[in-house]
Amino acid sequence: MAVITLHDLAGVLTECAGADEDVVLTSESLDVTFTDLGYDSLALLETAATVQQRYGVTLSDDEVSEITTPREFLDLVNQSAVQAA
Repeated sequence: MAVITLHDLAGVLTECAGADEDVVLTSESLDVTFTDLGYDSLALLETAATVQQRYGVTLSDDEVSEITTPREFLDLVNQSAVQAA
């Protein structure tokens, strides 16, 4: 079972959507919305696709569209990984 960390998520987001130099994902930004961090729904869908390739965790488009914060993304990915194991 692969567990994705905030550091992992930050790397995938940067790879998939680029990053504003002012945006750094830290534990303080776990509950900040992706919109406020500068990421749109397309960036999240691309991030979910990359997470699927790297970690083997599949999220539906509907699940991804309901995610609003990094904490929610990490929780969903890691819960899905546990269920798949």
